[in-house]
Amino acid sequence: MASYKVLFKKSAEKELRAVPSYQLPKIIEKIKSLSGNPRPHGSELLKGDERYFRVRQNDYRIIYGIDDPAEEIIIIKIGHRREVYK
Repeated sequence: MASYKVLFKKSAEKELRAVPSYQLPKIIEKIKSLSGNPRPHGSELLKGDERYFRVRQNDYRIIYGIDDPAEEIIIIKIGHRREVYK
């Protein structure tokens, strides 16, 4: 399987910097793993917007889109589960 390039929206970069330091390594590890498998077990399509997926990391969610022809993953949003869908 090809390795996908991971890109971040500017807003997602800012949200990543706001993640508590004890959660950050696991979230970064999860994002890196998406480059090898963009549709891992546990990822789900977002209801209402079939272009984006979500993946869990404890209480945090990573919302991302996949561009298969370009082999890119675009991280759209990173946040706590109670706030990420607003």
